[in-house]
Amino acid sequence: MEPYAREELLACCIARLIGDARHVAIGAASPIPATGVFLSNFLHQKPLRISLLHKRSGNPFTEGSRELFDLAGQGRIDLFFLGGAQIDGEANINLVQAEGKRFPGSFGSAFMYFAAGRTILFREEHSKRVLVPRVEFISAPGWSPPGVERRGGPQALLTGKALFLWQKDQRRFRLESVHPGNTLDDIVKSTGFGFDHQAAANTTAAPSAGELVLLRSLVAKEISANYPEFAARVWL
Repeated sequence: MEPYAREELLACCIARLIGDARHVAIGAASPIPATGVFLSNFLHQKPLRISLLHKRSGNPFTEGSRELFDLAGQGRIDLFFLGGAQIDGEANINLVQAEGKRFPGSFGSAFMYFAAGRTILFREEHSKRVLVPRVEFISAPGWSPPGVERRGGPQALLTGKALFLWQKDQRRFRLESVHPGNTLDDIVKSTGFGFDHQAAANTTAAPSAGELVLLRSLVAKEISANYPEFAARVWL
C-alpha cells in the first residue's frame, strides 16, 4: 500500500461526505476541510461552488463573511464546517471558554449551524479534553426542540482518530469507522461522551491510488495558493 499522510486520509473522509452538495463554504484556517472539498470537486467533475473564506485573492465575498451569512440565510449553502474547543455527545460546540481560558468567540457559528443545510464537525485532536460529556458553554447547539426554525444541523464528526455520524432522532453519535492505527478501545478511552458502535469497528478506508494522484497534483496546486505552509508540510 502506498504511504499517505494523515492529512490525506482526513481529506478523503471529507470528500466522501460531500454527497450531492452544490455549494460548500469553508471558514478561515481550515486547510484539511478545504483539501477534502477540492478533492471531491476533482473526483466527480460536477459543478460544485466552493466558497473559501481563507482565499488570499479573488474571494467572492467582497464584504467578508456578511455575504456568506446572507447566502446561508437564503438556503444557498449546502454544507459548512465547524470546530470547537469542546464538542459534546449532543453535537453542541463551545468556542467561548473552557478550562478557565477565554477564546475569541463564536462569531457566526450559531447562525451557520442553523442556516447551512449540513454541517461537518471537524477537530483533529481526539481527547477527553476536546470531546467532553457536556460543553462548558454552548456556542452553537447540535439540535433544537420542536417549534424552533432550523434548516440544518450536524452530519458527522471527524477527528484525527475516527469518523462519527450523527443520528438525528437519537440525538447521539454513532461510530462509523476508526482510522488505521487506532482501535475501538482507543476511541472509547479517548472520548468523553458515550456513542453507539458495532461490536467490531470498521476501519476507515485508506486513500485510493486515484485520490492520491489528485491530492498531490491538482488539489495540492489549489491548496498551496491559499495555505502554502500546509501544502509545503504535507506534499513538498
